[in-house]
Amino acid sequence: MKRQPIDDYGYGFITDGFVPTGKDEYYYRNMQIADWQATWRNLTTGERSQLENQGNFCPNWDDVLVEDPIDISLIRHNYFYGLVRIGSLEPYTVSYHDFMLPEGIRDSHIISCDIGRHCAIHRCAYLSHYIINEQCLLNEIDEMDATNHAKFGNGVLKEGEDESIRIWLSIMNEAETRAILPFESLTCADAWLWGTYRERPRLNTSLVSLTQKEIGDKRGWYAQVGSHSVIKSCRVIKDVLFGPHAYVKGANKLKNLTIRSNADSATQIGEGVELVNGIIGYGCHVFYGVKAVRFVMGNNSNLKYGARLLNSVLGDNSTISCCEVLNTLVFPFHEQHHNNSFLIASLVGGQSNMAAGANIGSNHNTRGNDGEMQAKRGFWPALSSSLKFNSSFASFTLITKGDYPNELSIPIPFSMVGYRELTGRITLMPAYWWMYNRYALERNGWKFQNRDKRVYKTQHIEADYIAPDTIEEIVKALDLLSLWVGEAALAASLVAPGKGADSTALSEQGRLLLETHPEQVGTLEVLATGIERSGTPALVSKAAQGYRAYKEMLIFGCMRIVLHYLEEHGLSLSKFQAKTIKSLSDDVHFKLAVAGPFRNMGGQLVSEPLIMQLLQKIEDGDIDSWNAIHAQYDVWWDEYPLVKAIVALQALQRIMQTVELQESHWKNLIARYLVLCDQNAQEVYRSRKKDYDDSFRKIVYRNAEEMEAVLGRPEDNDFVKKSRAKMELEKELARRFSTWT
Repeated sequence: MKRQPIDDYGYGFITDGFVPTGKDEYYYRNMQIADWQATWRNLTTGERSQLENQGNFCPNWDDVLVEDPIDISLIRHNYFYGLVRIGSLEPYTVSYHDFMLPEGIRDSHIISCDIGRHCAIHRCAYLSHYIINEQCLLNEIDEMDATNHAKFGNGVLKEGEDESIRIWLSIMNEAETRAILPFESLTCADAWLWGTYRERPRLNTSLVSLTQKEIGDKRGWYAQVGSHSVIKSCRVIKDVLFGPHAYVKGANKLKNLTIRSNADSATQIGEGVELVNGIIGYGCHVFYGVKAVRFVMGNNSNLKYGARLLNSVLGDNSTISCCEVLNTLVFPFHEQHHNNSFLIASLVGGQSNMAAGANIGSNHNTRGNDGEMQAKRGFWPALSSSLKFNSSFASFTLITKGDYPNELSIPIPFSMVGYRELTGRITLMPAYWWMYNRYALERNGWKFQNRDKRVYKTQHIEADYIAPDTIEEIVKALDLLSLWVGEAALAASLVAPGKGADSTALSEQGRLLLETHPEQVGTLEVLATGIERSGTPALVSKAAQGYRAYKEMLIFGCMRIVLHYLEEHGLSLSKFQAKTIKSLSDDVHFKLAVAGPFRNMGGQLVSEPLIMQLLQKIEDGDIDSWNAIHAQYDVWWDEYPLVKAIVALQALQRIMQTVELQESHWKNLIARYLVLCDQNAQEVYRSRKKDYDDSFRKIVYRNAEEMEAVLGRPEDNDFVKKSRAKMELEKELARRFSTWT
């Protein structure tokens, strides 16, 4: 502790060594309120006397400036130190819903602050170095102050600071070897890019420099409360930047934060929270005892009911309640609601759901805490599932309840993974979602789009379950199933030894069986190696059905993509294919854009060759700001519909075993698509109806009438009806574009 003369109280916010040459300590402060266009004046002798008679104290009234019109009677029982500027006050009230206070400043201790027009500041025990914009309501705050080196949650250094105090986020790995710097405009794409390509030290150096430049190193910026904000009943607020229309009630501690908010996308902070070193996006909600340290929340995300978020980035449109998430990068549309689940040292591709008791993390098989789990989008670990690190999962993997004893590598998408404790064997069912839960699969895509309430969609998100990433995975899954079936056929002597000399030959034999004799495949014990880190191969169930389902998914999904592109651009298939062939021949960029493999950048799918070009430009200094990086993301997103359509077209060509579709191929695909649309509508209904037909589902109801009154009828389900209507529109679209030219 140190002492200083009372005459210095409220002055010297920036020490002399850090004040710009020719400027004073108020230089940055004045810049911050320049748009107020306020005309300040000194208090008259009569106003000074009136203020003192109303219980106010100031050692130097010359440094209290006001703006007309002002009703001095609205300023009562306050202490003022340093330069304090007070905007217009009139005899009105300021309210938020039913909470209402009169304009003015009462019972507060204010140090070197600018207070905008028509604010109500009541019982703020310590308010220091803040700019309060117009029509804000502050009430019952114990401590609210800013330092001259405030960073507002950004991972930067101010002049004179040592590198050791920089704030890093150790995402994806507890060992801090994938650490990134937080900054206000950070997206999941940025975090993934920075945390993934760690083999490029020049990239890391460049991104540190970009981040530092983004924020700057100058001292003396005041904290701000954006206009029309409400902050009440809080204990400690330090170095927090509040956007307009923010609402904060009952927070225990807020420190080193940026809270992004505005009228169209207000952010709310609720009771008992403790938030330190973070960035909170637009339209977020953080309530009821949440603890978060070193974190970034994407737009329209929620933390509730005692959730703990540390060293993590939470993607847009996500909700975490009760549970614990540490050292993790989570892409948009993640749901985790249960008190006894935790997610640690992971990369989760979003569109995901964590069930109660799911134990994902701190289950390392190494001597250090450096294990990781990577799951592509659509990851669903079930109740009480426990995984070992390192593990990886293809898109839309469903993990059934179980204590999985070894690391897992699941390469096929839309699968269901199980563990049989009696036999110690992993089971793998390909294309489970398509075969047995079409209702959930179709509804998820609709749900994600329907629930995207973001006003600021800076993070681009692909919500369709059939897209370039899953197309690649399905193609790979078809090849793997062919190989596994070929190996099973060889073991069962269905293939002559000479025809199974290598994996290519086995794959050909397996594919032949799957295409021509699926009934024989059903008699085989199909095993897969490399799925689990053990000597026991995984058992692949329903291999033939899964193979067929994957082909149906490709036809259905890729035809839907292509048909919608044709409609949007008024093209026939033959013209689109001809343009595609020419573009891929003449345009190197588009050739790279569709080449793959496709990477999920926070929800946006991008061909890796394009990413590598971007990284090189960053390292070379050709791209020198995060705004420029984000602009590149936007360019890719603008190109994405064409890229997606070309990838889908190429998949259709592969299915038809041709390098170029002919009219006969197109007619065949149209006919199959029409059948699949009908089938899809029926499967959505059927998978929903199963919930009603289950005998155990009925045991809690006295009769069918009670059950119908509580659950309704499956045919009346809103999404079932939506799906049926949508499939009719898809069929109509297919018929309109069935002609070749």
